[in-house]
Amino acid sequence: MISQIEETYSTSIRNMKRSVIRELLKLTSQPDIISFAGGLPSPESFPVQELKQVMMEMMDTEAAEVLQYGTTEGDIELRRHLVEKLYNARENMPITINNLVITTASQQALDLIGKIFIDPGDEVICGAPTYLGGINAFAAYGARFRTVELDSEGMRSDRLVQLLDTMKKAGRRPKFLYCVPDFQNPTGITMSHERRRQIIEIAAQHNLLIIEDSPYRELRFEGENPPTIYSMAKPGNVVLLGTVSKILCPSFRIGWVVGCEELVDKIVVAKQAADLCTSLFTQRIAARYMQKGYMVPRINKTVALYREKRDAMVNAFEEYMPPGVTWVKPTGGLFLFLTVPESIDCQEMFPKAIAEKVAYVIGSAFYPDGSGHNTMRLNFSFSSKDQIVEGVRRLAKVIKSEL
Repeated sequence: MISQIEETYSTSIRNMKRSVIRELLKLTSQPDIISFAGGLPSPESFPVQELKQVMMEMMDTEAAEVLQYGTTEGDIELRRHLVEKLYNARENMPITINNLVITTASQQALDLIGKIFIDPGDEVICGAPTYLGGINAFAAYGARFRTVELDSEGMRSDRLVQLLDTMKKAGRRPKFLYCVPDFQNPTGITMSHERRRQIIEIAAQHNLLIIEDSPYRELRFEGENPPTIYSMAKPGNVVLLGTVSKILCPSFRIGWVVGCEELVDKIVVAKQAADLCTSLFTQRIAARYMQKGYMVPRINKTVALYREKRDAMVNAFEEYMPPGVTWVKPTGGLFLFLTVPESIDCQEMFPKAIAEKVAYVIGSAFYPDGSGHNTMRLNFSFSSKDQIVEGVRRLAKVIKSEL
């Protein structure tokens, strides 16, 4: 290697950091550790037999096409199905295939958003806490973060108004507002219908673009989903991100961006410089799977499975956690957010949890300013119900020892 290679690194790579969650997964890979750290879907949710059937049929009839390069915009059949069956029919969003581009999972969508909009030093508004993958993607392009705290209804609109007024007086304009409104990662909070309306109005008053990241929307355990922010806002004011990673399987690496045609064109240009196209092979499998009517029944089974696991974790909290520990009970998604007394630092406590063979993600990873030292994110979708109960018991033991 050449000497002093670090001096040749770009500003972008200097801004990049290893994912805390991915690094934790390395530490928690031992079979005797009960890990609540990853955001992993349950293998029980994977439709193995249906996918095997779809794949064999596809290879018999479409192999020459699906083993080839695809268009940057994405497979026309998958895009058409998502537009017509998901967004037109279920979400009441009058979009066309020209408003949707397929990405290599929604993480690439976040990276492309950063590439398109962010110059070094630009300010981005997000929740406190917010999705770590969004923080990392935007920080890589030099973003500076301004945060708005959450309450039980999502991002606080009153604090957003205060922040925007302060920034305006200082002559600063944020590039966009990033939010995860449905079963937010990491808190599990869903933004209420009224709060969505307020956020949309505030953003419109300040000519502020909203990035709506919604990978968990289909995983609702009870009640009804509020409308998407995209469907409530005026055309061009919102960009919506989606994925099949949590409702089909993560390994397909299929996500998408929904936006105005001008924005979609910019995504296509940026994506061509990144990977030319997302795998046509996995896209077409997903399209055929959906066209056969397998998706909705599979989602219903997954929802029932995750509801039981969420209940197992909440019940275990109620049985084992000491006074002073609080949590959010989500109505869907994959995560619970735990808050312990201020005297405990969850990062310092982490090695002790590993010693007790249980793992979590430190909450401070989800705060751009590194706060939230007394919080942690726990995933309930991957472990069995017995593992959940035992893992919570171990975690409660560690917390009690810290108190």
